[in-house]
Amino acid sequence: MKDPRDIILAPVVSEKSYALIEQGVYTFKVHPSASKPEISDAVEAIWGVQVMKVNTLNRKGKVTRARRAGKAGSKPDTKRAIVTLAAGNEIPLFEN
Repeated sequence: MKDPRDIILAPVVSEKSYALIEQGVYTFKVHPSASKPEISDAVEAIWGVQVMKVNTLNRKGKVTRARRAGKAGSKPDTKRAIVTLAAGNEIPLFEN
């Protein structure tokens, strides 16, 4: 079995993700090969909460170019997981 911390890479920090936290929905960057059951098991193992639903999306990396050389490149592709928790469960992500 994979280590749960290798599956969940980082929380997504944005206005939209903060608004969803109030509804019990958390957004994470995950490993590109992670499946929905693996993501669900990893969140449950790390924080000890009950996961109701997992949605995933693959984001294409933006195309970049060098100023002087004119060479094209790209930023890496990422995968995100939108995790819905059962009522009454919370993940203490950004508390001091």
